[in-house]
Amino acid sequence: MPTKDLNIQQAADLLGVSVKTIRRHISNGNIKAYKFGRLIRIKPEDLKTGYREIPNAKTLNGKRA
Repeated sequence: MPTKDLNIQQAADLLGVSVKTIRRHISNGNIKAYKFGRLIRIKPEDLKTGYREIPNAKTLNGKRA
């Protein structure tokens, strides 16, 4: 069963960020988006591509900061 694509507001609500932030990530290429006429849609799985791991103090070069 296909998943329902999100509009920009729904994506922003899901991630807890502003619409402006989602638009900036689309513009930067961090989040893939698809345009159908005037509508912009984002696949829920494409939101995960914008995530990256942030190392904590314990994992930096095996030493504590």
